[in-house]
Amino acid sequence: MGCWGEKAKRAYHHTAPVNSLYELHKALVVVQEEGLENCWVRHKKNHLRLKEGLSSLGITFIVAEQHRLPQLNAVSIPKGVSDSLVRGQLLNQFNLEIGAGLGRLAVKVWRIGLMGHAWNAKNVDYCINALASVLKKAA
Repeated sequence: MGCWGEKAKRAYHHTAPVNSLYELHKALVVVQEEGLENCWVRHKKNHLRLKEGLSSLGITFIVAEQHRLPQLNAVSIPKGVSDSLVRGQLLNQFNLEIGAGLGRLAVKVWRIGLMGHAWNAKNVDYCINALASVLKKAA
């Protein structure tokens, strides 16, 4: 059995990372359909939308603007807010997962990824509104 199609030969002698290869293929198809430059523009717009929404909640980025990547957003957790409580409520009430800080940034930052085709204005707004709702209850 080949990894790509019925007549393909299998060249890798260990267990091939088939799922990862399928996901990479799908991601590249999506980029090809949307256009690479359009992907860049969409991610930039979504990042700016997230930045505006988070700013309205008093949440700041930990990386200087000129060094940010639109898809990777590390933000400071507001003082007095429980990292695990907020992330838990986002997951349980809104089916939304944001990342915790790692290493010396643990319990100090959240990591919000805007990666892939699913990140559109509707989903960015959903993230901001869910976070606003949970933070309102946490205050």
